[in-house]
Amino acid sequence: MTTTYIKRVSLLICLAFSVIACDNKLDIQPRQSIDAETALNNEQNVESAVIGAYATLGGPALYGTNLNLIPELLASTDYVNWQGTFQGYRELDRKTITSINSEASRTWIDAYEGINTVNNVLEALPVVEDEDLRAQLEGEALFIRGILYFELVRLYALPWAAGTANSQAGVPLILTATKTEAQAANKVARSTVAQVYQQVIADLTRAESLLPEDNGTRADQFSAAAFLSRVYLQQGDYTNARDAANRVIESEYFRLNPSVTSAFRNRNTAESIFEIQQNDQNNAGTANDGLATFYASLPGIGRGDVRVLEVFAEQYDSLDARLNELIYEGTGRRAGRLRSGKWTDFGANIPIVRLAEMYLIRAEANVRLGTAIGDTPINDVNRIRLRAGVDPLVTATLEDILLERQLELAFEGLRVHDVKRTQGSTGDFAYNAPELVLPVPQRELDTNDQLVQNTGY
Repeated sequence: MTTTYIKRVSLLICLAFSVIACDNKLDIQPRQSIDAETALNNEQNVESAVIGAYATLGGPALYGTNLNLIPELLASTDYVNWQGTFQGYRELDRKTITSINSEASRTWIDAYEGINTVNNVLEALPVVEDEDLRAQLEGEALFIRGILYFELVRLYALPWAAGTANSQAGVPLILTATKTEAQAANKVARSTVAQVYQQVIADLTRAESLLPEDNGTRADQFSAAAFLSRVYLQQGDYTNARDAANRVIESEYFRLNPSVTSAFRNRNTAESIFEIQQNDQNNAGTANDGLATFYASLPGIGRGDVRVLEVFAEQYDSLDARLNELIYEGTGRRAGRLRSGKWTDFGANIPIVRLAEMYLIRAEANVRLGTAIGDTPINDVNRIRLRAGVDPLVTATLEDILLERQLELAFEGLRVHDVKRTQGSTGDFAYNAPELVLPVPQRELDTNDQLVQNTGY
């Protein structure tokens, strides 16, 4: 096992990125971690550990910044470019990544820390006497583990190739808790891409069956279904992708917001299926981390590091609200260039999955399959277009839907994953180019001789 796998359970209570408010009943001693052997010995501490795992999810190495920003920079051609001074992000944009890239390293480390936290939770579940709470906490732990392995395998391995064995190296699958130094010293090899996807689907499927329909601002059964839809889409399993998206849509728990800006200006809107909770005091960062830090160029807000290229903006209709309200000319640092208006507030929540994406997945899958489960592809696409204030389409081809997906979900961390699953390219780099795969961090290779490095590093 590499040095990544932590030996103690982090109980990060009341941090910005947790998805529930701080409550006295969850308060523990003012220290950030306690020995795993004694930490999870009662119901309160098990739930606290789950909250700590949500905190890790919202950190800057994961959904607070990198799981959004890295996929955008890896597929930046004719889309965005990096104007900032941070070398790690510059390497990602220019495809000159090295095995010691700082962003690849910290994303790997924090993802495995989150995985170890929920592995500890899963092993401690017998101390939770309330059956409903025990099922909920198990579902949340599996949801978090499933989405983290999904993000890891998409970033650190060659892409899934439908119709093949997918025996290419994935990432290490760690499914038991690391509590002792002896356990931390174990060396685990990389599982195959097929094995990792199998585990992701198992975790999310089980999570969907365990989680309640409504879990406040924490993950619920529809959060799991939405991520399953993403996973199946990435695999080219369009039947299951369509059906999972359809479950979310037909639940009627969610509805499109009336405006394109609502999801990014308000908290936990009707369109939001899962989002990271932040506030002005606790967030992913206001100076050297955070989406608003890197994307925004407003007086006193943002570094203006991510420029939106005109060639991408020109793909929108001139009347499109997504152009006129969510892309703007910067007036702060590095003024005068186009910026994304989705990330302009340090303390705003970060939507991770929105209902609009479910409509687009259902539409794409139905077109590819020649079906109309739930609704017709044209109706699903036109829901998105009409909300943006542009004319509805008369027909909806696959190309129409893929373009609509680019326009609707821009700057939300999906760009390179779409390039890979559609077998496209970004500039001179094909979808399966080694340059679009992150390296296994050198520090992991140095401590674990069972790991193999990706091609090109």
